[in-house]
Amino acid sequence: MNVLLDNLPVFGTGFLGTIELFFVAGIGSLIFGAVLAAMRVSPVPVLRVVGTGYVNTLRNTPLTLVLFFFAFAYPALKIVDLSFFTLASVGLVVYTSAFVCEVVRSGINTVPLGQAEASRALGFTFTQTLAEVVMPQAMRAVVPPLTSIMIAMLKNTTVAAGFSVLEAGGIYATLSERGYSVMIGLLWVALGFLVLVTPLSLLQRRLESRWSVAR
Repeated sequence: MNVLLDNLPVFGTGFLGTIELFFVAGIGSLIFGAVLAAMRVSPVPVLRVVGTGYVNTLRNTPLTLVLFFFAFAYPALKIVDLSFFTLASVGLVVYTSAFVCEVVRSGINTVPLGQAEASRALGFTFTQTLAEVVMPQAMRAVVPPLTSIMIAMLKNTTVAAGFSVLEAGGIYATLSERGYSVMIGLLWVALGFLVLVTPLSLLQRRLESRWSVAR
């Protein structure tokens, strides 16, 4: 217990950074991932090609390499001076949105084609059909896999510790410098992530139960 009690500010600051990074990257990933999914099912060939190329490239690129680019290569370009937290958030969004896109697209494919055809017969545009008819039904079907991706992203925030972002993944380094047991510290970190993941799992079950669709 002394490892935790003697270093409460370190654990508090680290997990606060993790939560902030998770919320920023999570919201960004959901929005950008939905946009990519719309591009992949778009009737415009160019948008489909760009969306497919983006997803296939990012899904086959390690997260560490993506964050390495934003931490070291991007600052060298001297485009806009951004903080490491912002760069880590952008890196997580760029990476995770590719997975969100595929989950949302799979949900879109579960919606009967007749729904889209009926909306077009009523004069809806593609954007209106997607936003008002298809997406509300698709999101109900993708709650479990989408929650799993968010949980994975929460754990992926630890990679940002190697890029000067203060979050839970970097706690072990501070404990090592202070002479505390790193193994015990990591056990507390693991317990902390368990506490963070549990509400997401409970939310998933609640939404899945509430939005269950009879097939």
